[in-house]
Amino acid sequence: MSTHNAATPAHQIPVTELKGVGPRLAERLEKLHIHTLQDLLFHLPYRYQDRTRIHPIGSLRPGSEVVIEGEVQLSEIKFGRRRMLLTRISDGTGSLTLRFFHFNNAQKEGLSPGTRLRCFGEVRSGGATLEMVHPEYRRIIAEMSEVEEHLTPIYPTTEGLQMPGLRKLIDQALDRYSAGEVGLPDLIPPALLPAGMRGLRESLLTLHRPPPDIALSQFVDGEHPAQQRLAFEELLAHQLSLRLLRQQMRRYPAQPLAPAGELSAQLTASLPFTLTAAQSRVLAEIRHDLQQPTPMQRLVQGDVGCGKTIVAALAALQSVESGLQAAMMAPTELLAEQHYRSLSAWLAPLGVEVAWLTGKLKAKERREMLAAIEEGTAMVAVGTHALFQEEVVFKRLGLVVVDEQHRFGVHQRLALREKGVQQDGTHPHQLIMTATPIPRTLAMTAYADLDLSIIDELPPGRTPVETVAITDERREEVIARVATACAEGRQAYWVCTLIEESEKLQCQAAEDSLEQLCALLPHLRIALVHGRMKPQEKAAAMDAFKRAELDLLVATTVIEVGVDVPNASLMIIENAERLGLAQLHQLRGRVGRGSTKSSCVLMYHPPLSQQARERLGVMRESNDGFVIARKDLELRGPGEVLGTRQTGMLQLRIADLQRDQPLMQDVTTAAQLLLQAYPRQVEPLLQRWLGEKRQYANV
Repeated sequence: MSTHNAATPAHQIPVTELKGVGPRLAERLEKLHIHTLQDLLFHLPYRYQDRTRIHPIGSLRPGSEVVIEGEVQLSEIKFGRRRMLLTRISDGTGSLTLRFFHFNNAQKEGLSPGTRLRCFGEVRSGGATLEMVHPEYRRIIAEMSEVEEHLTPIYPTTEGLQMPGLRKLIDQALDRYSAGEVGLPDLIPPALLPAGMRGLRESLLTLHRPPPDIALSQFVDGEHPAQQRLAFEELLAHQLSLRLLRQQMRRYPAQPLAPAGELSAQLTASLPFTLTAAQSRVLAEIRHDLQQPTPMQRLVQGDVGCGKTIVAALAALQSVESGLQAAMMAPTELLAEQHYRSLSAWLAPLGVEVAWLTGKLKAKERREMLAAIEEGTAMVAVGTHALFQEEVVFKRLGLVVVDEQHRFGVHQRLALREKGVQQDGTHPHQLIMTATPIPRTLAMTAYADLDLSIIDELPPGRTPVETVAITDERREEVIARVATACAEGRQAYWVCTLIEESEKLQCQAAEDSLEQLCALLPHLRIALVHGRMKPQEKAAAMDAFKRAELDLLVATTVIEVGVDVPNASLMIIENAERLGLAQLHQLRGRVGRGSTKSSCVLMYHPPLSQQARERLGVMRESNDGFVIARKDLELRGPGEVLGTRQTGMLQLRIADLQRDQPLMQDVTTAAQLLLQAYPRQVEPLLQRWLGEKRQYANV
């Protein structure tokens, strides 16, 4: 008998207190992350069976799962390829065959003619009649009229834990919850719930024991009010955890940076272009943040080619003008190198030294770079994740810029920030950039610890890239198109993709394409870039292409970000069907950077899957990164769009980031009000939904 008082909190009652749960069963439940009664109550069904009505056999259709009742007419063992027991039952409206492959003599005896049965199973087409294979059944003794009162839940289960057993455990927890022995408080004040949303108790009982007249289609789509109530609470817990992370950061001091000065003015004046209105707006938001005594935490989103790098360079310069260093982290060697070149070209004429650090530097170069960073002679450092290795010591770091944030985990981003913590406790400012546009509602969930800026305008003179999708059977036509473009003085990219394969195989495919293209286009100057080349070789090929000493660059997807050659106006992507939308859009963004009309040819190998057809269709129809991001989210889901590392912290049990986007505005409002008016409810909410997973917030 339980020693707990009335209404003991459900998260404090271990499952071992339930009848029938010994150490072995507790171990199996652990595999489902079920340790307490609260875990059991939040272990929701993924579908339901309707056992609330008895269906006349004559009305049945194949594919339905139903309860039937009838009298056994005939029971016999048949020998075919397998021995089986066939039992025919009838209810006066029709007859149906029960087929058993596993049975014993006692079972056969129990199914003798004249016996009345109630069965549940899936109806299938049989030979002479419809049939059920291995249905659940029981004999009817006297007049059994009762059927199930509510729909029968089907729960996620695990090896060694049968559905009836799991159902009995959840029933025990529900009975104790209904009787008031188990406490599961409603942690969201009704005033903060969206209009019409029900309470926690009613929602949980509805989900575990739905009445027979409920709209099942709503359950399938996750749109039933009871599901939405729990999704709302879970999203709210995640939102709160990120807001607390943000509050925690705001408690730290930061060095307020001086307003942009002479160097910034010189750089802006030296640019061969004028900043767009969107760039100027976002830069003003960043500059305002940098002058505050708390660390900036800002995410800048912008489509391919919108000019995020110059905005980051001007932010870095503000740090330099205040006597502090700036660091810029990129996910790949190639992108880090591109940033290093861009920043050096802009900042070196102003007397600002830029260092760069990647894993591939020679020991001597590395020592020199580390010394320049530590002594502060290099005021700006650019690199890959090598930047936050232990041996990298900054003299005084004022700003951290992280590019392509979705490629890094939240831990890596925070680790680089920790590097800049000074002896006086000040933290560096943080600027996060991504060229993968993320729908606003998704950004509100995944990046709730950051302020959001969007560069939603491309520089003037950019022409939309015309995109066509053609089968690889027309390869010769495509090669002829490359020859024509290059003869007219323009340049082209030929991208080889083998996404499912190793990097080694990708490089091999690129080398094979290079060989073939050199043979077919002998008059063109062609070079190769891939991930396994030495940095110097890669840089030499890229430079030659930039200086128009090459006509055609054959590459793997390493060129997807950071490459800027305005004269390149044609891109061919081989096996385009193998790439996701975001990557296709990034690659296409390498052309259309000048005023010349540019084209992108998506060459695919038929037949196309439905999803590949949709992807290529979106690419043909739109050049807008946000339209593409929305479609990408639809096709691949948020885990893929945000990057698995980013969603590692968003392990949602009930909510679905895509399906539940309409809830996000209300979640954001509720989070704000809860922190202001009901701060005591926050900790229990986090404990309920995140438990131990909360440590990421305290990295």
